[in-house]
Amino acid sequence: MTFVLFLLLRLIEIYSWALIIYILLSWVPNLRESKFGVMLGKICEPYLEQFRKIIPPLGMIDISPIVAIFVLRFAQTGLVSLFRMLGLV
Repeated sequence: MTFVLFLLLRLIEIYSWALIIYILLSWVPNLRESKFGVMLGKICEPYLEQFRKIIPPLGMIDISPIVAIFVLRFAQTGLVSLFRMLGLV
């Protein structure tokens, strides 16, 4: 079972990095329109949309990606706690 936990934690970590890279792509003009940017958009936008519905932008700054990454980090902590509580780790 520790392999399952390890795999889930790594997937969350990889997705977090994908979100960070996608956010950084917005700082460079036209980079989100590249093939890589479009691919990341298809992966990241559905998740980010859920937070954008709840959290409005503050002027020109969109803080919803920061909240989205925090939620992923809390999910990692919750998974570890759940596996420990179930005695699987």
